[in-house]
Amino acid sequence: MGANANPRPGRLDGGKSGPVRAGGEGAIAWVPTLLRGRPQRRADLVRQPRTHKAQALWLVIVDASASTRRHHALSQAKGLLAQLFDDAYRQRARLALLTASGGGARWQQHGLKAGAALQPWLEALGAGGGTPLLEAIGQAGEWLAKRLDRYPAEAQRVVILTDGRIKEISPVSAFACPSLLIDIERGPIRLGRAHELARLLDAEYRHIDELG
Repeated sequence: MGANANPRPGRLDGGKSGPVRAGGEGAIAWVPTLLRGRPQRRADLVRQPRTHKAQALWLVIVDASASTRRHHALSQAKGLLAQLFDDAYRQRARLALLTASGGGARWQQHGLKAGAALQPWLEALGAGGGTPLLEAIGQAGEWLAKRLDRYPAEAQRVVILTDGRIKEISPVSAFACPSLLIDIERGPIRLGRAHELARLLDAEYRHIDELG
């Protein structure tokens, strides 16, 4: 979710003003890197930027339904979330958090600065109930559209963590900004629905195992 990228629908091969540029010799920012597609060479890696140009917003949707307890899927996702929050803090991006579990989607944070205050929330995050993921995606799209009217220069990005275990994948609208779906489905038998959901959302797809 590079802070220097311009928002645009679909895959992040390049913004309206060309490809995202790396930000110097800082640590690798994996979320912005993967939003540009699978890195093939060193030049494809996005580094922590030296300077901050445009305000960035990362909206993170976390599937915390009961199925994510299987094979420690949510536990592994928490480790990735911790890294994502660290990336957001270093890039000075704002965060919006939306969880999908139980009876519906629930907002945890609306566009606040990333920081140490997120750690208690992450540690307390548990799984249970159904999978209102499509509801969460719909709410996220509406919220982003309203926020963009208020902050038209903001570079929005969406990251979804889900095992894709929903009863039926109905048609969904793609986000009007680059998005990344991280498949956290674990175990020997996998339904693979997260990949189909990523296709419908025109989002980059990665399985969490690919991210080490």
